[in-house]
Amino acid sequence: MKICHVITRLILGGAQENTVLTCEGLHARGHEVTLITGPPLGPEGELMSRAESGGYRVEVIPSLRREIHPLRDARAARRLRELLSELAPDIVHTHSSKAGILARKAAAKLGRMKIVHTIHGLAFHHYEQWWRNRLYVALEKRAARRSDAIISVADAMTHEALAAGVGRPEQYTTIYSGMETEPYLTRPPQADTFRRAMNLPAGAVLVTQVSRLAELKGHDLLLAAAERIDNERVHFCLVGDGRLRKRIEAEIARRDLADRFHLTGLLPPQRIPEVMHATDILVHCSLREGLARTLPQAMLAGTPVVSFDIAGAREVVTTDTGILLPPEDTEGLRLAIETLADSPELRKRLGDAGREMCRQMFDHRHMVEQIERLYERITVK
Repeated sequence: MKICHVITRLILGGAQENTVLTCEGLHARGHEVTLITGPPLGPEGELMSRAESGGYRVEVIPSLRREIHPLRDARAARRLRELLSELAPDIVHTHSSKAGILARKAAAKLGRMKIVHTIHGLAFHHYEQWWRNRLYVALEKRAARRSDAIISVADAMTHEALAAGVGRPEQYTTIYSGMETEPYLTRPPQADTFRRAMNLPAGAVLVTQVSRLAELKGHDLLLAAAERIDNERVHFCLVGDGRLRKRIEAEIARRDLADRFHLTGLLPPQRIPEVMHATDILVHCSLREGLARTLPQAMLAGTPVVSFDIAGAREVVTTDTGILLPPEDTEGLRLAIETLADSPELRKRLGDAGREMCRQMFDHRHMVEQIERLYERITVK
């Protein structure tokens, strides 16, 4: 098949890694793959170099950006129509809200191609302004009518979209976001180096969050919980970068937590397995996600997880694999960290169960097989 994937930007992120792995997998299976993307702007790092070395065609549209900008968006829409007309793919598969809106409209106008969209996370949510939510819902409803199939990275995404009136139940298929699982299954020697670099005290319990330093990622909630943890053996590591870094560093200093917090900045994807193996407890304090990749990544490494009960988190964080908390529950977060810090046996039991759950569920090859079967199903209709 001729397949064209479209995404807004190739920064370091779950949706972006999912898209690149899908393109690589489909290319390896003999399909003719093109990836259309905007520029990888921002402090979060980039996956453009990996995409460009993947053996398939990559096209960059400079005007395709995340922010709403009517004139720039119009230029991006025109260029999308030009490229899709030239490529004439059998399948147009879109990712992220902006690319999903513009590319599905362009593909529908051209006709003769099947349209698939993946929901990695919904643009509308409880923390967004009401008028933006109304706009996003209206746009997603219209785009869903142009879609032959919609993939959700978690059942929760399907439920939330349908509750807002986006699409029809028969359009939806859940395909969990695949990753390269092998590097997480064996502890690399770099994990010990990672811990030594932080000069942790003997017997330290390392609590890590891996995410962009951005709004709604919950770093303020983690700091509030950490301030009430008296156990000096408990140290915290923030992996990632973003525009809130200076604000977070200032808040760490204000709360007198500088001796127990370690900020690594941005790390390349190939170092995340060592981070997960070096970590004793993985926390995910985000208030808005689809299904955060950091959760199965930690679980594959045998690391127990603590997460707020948002979107798809409950589909992997169970009483057997970790601790699930109500959103913004800083007291529950404190208690969960202290409970796990005091019990190596509980950490191992939860970690072992998480690894067994995620080993097949999040393998990227399984994801690509499911996506390929979906394409085959809709193209024979």
